[in-house]
Amino acid sequence: MTAVVAQGSELDDLRGRFDAELAAFIDRQDPDWPDGAPRGVLATLRRFVLAGGKRLRPMFCYWGWRGAGGLDRQEVVVAAAALELFHAFALIHDDIMDGSDRRRGEPSVHKVFAELHTKSMWRGDPASFGRNTALLCGDLCAAWADQMFHECGLPPGQIHRGYGVFAHMRTEVIAGQYLDLVSGVGDGSVASALTVIRMKAARYTVTRPLQIGAGLAGGGAELHSAYAAFGDPLGDAFQLRDDVLGVFGDPALTGKSILDDLREGKPTVMMALARSGADRAQAARLRDLFGNPDLDAGGAEELRAIIVDTGALDRIEQMIRVRADAAVAALAGAPISADARDALVALAGSAIDRQR
Repeated sequence: MTAVVAQGSELDDLRGRFDAELAAFIDRQDPDWPDGAPRGVLATLRRFVLAGGKRLRPMFCYWGWRGAGGLDRQEVVVAAAALELFHAFALIHDDIMDGSDRRRGEPSVHKVFAELHTKSMWRGDPASFGRNTALLCGDLCAAWADQMFHECGLPPGQIHRGYGVFAHMRTEVIAGQYLDLVSGVGDGSVASALTVIRMKAARYTVTRPLQIGAGLAGGGAELHSAYAAFGDPLGDAFQLRDDVLGVFGDPALTGKSILDDLREGKPTVMMALARSGADRAQAARLRDLFGNPDLDAGGAEELRAIIVDTGALDRIEQMIRVRADAAVAALAGAPISADARDALVALAGSAIDRQR
């Protein structure tokens, strides 16, 4: 696929606008923070939300709006930025469930509060305190996302149209997270893993943000369908790339350990392909190593070699290319403006051709 690099500067400017609105929203919570409640939660969430991230979901929401004929308005920038708060909720809870100690190159939220407990020499279990506090932080981000979206400044009728997709997205993500848990104890098939990524990550990364933007702008059913034809395969490709980076990426760039997914036994498409292509000896080593919480760097290197030798990595790369090309091809007939089409092609490139 070919990305439109000329859009890079405009996309960077948008990221800055999203970050400015997120900072302003969180700062507005400070004067109303309940008396007597420790302010560590507020400070930690501010750092976490603003400490990086690709801002893909707000980007797709904004260009979903523009593709529906909406003009550049600060109100839609605010509404789109609210999706990043929902993403923060999802990341915080996901890190708890996966036992991931790093996120964006920094300690995960549950790890931050576990370390605070230890340094403060409080009673009880630091890990339990960290998990419980992070759960509350995630819940607060979900509530803030709802608040920020409704306070964006667009007319109530427009907000209502976009919020219908927003609400559906929330349910879909949580159902997908549960399905992820079920798949972890299920058959571990490629079909099962593909279903998980479509529900848990793909649609909430691309399709639903686009459709939220379209809803805010009053886009009709044809546009929603066109965004699904583009967003579903692109979202799948995005998550497949994420799974590859989780095992083969550079932690200095991804901000996450390349051991977490392997130690957890994360039921990815890549691992399902490796199992299906393994010979008897490789299958035995997969059973021994994959999902072993004590997996070390040597064991992880052996797993990576099996993934390569079984052809699983090559097949994943092919799946990514096929889906990315299908997404871009779907834009050709989409009822959107040329500038929106160019921006979405550029976003597709940045979502797939990445190292973090």
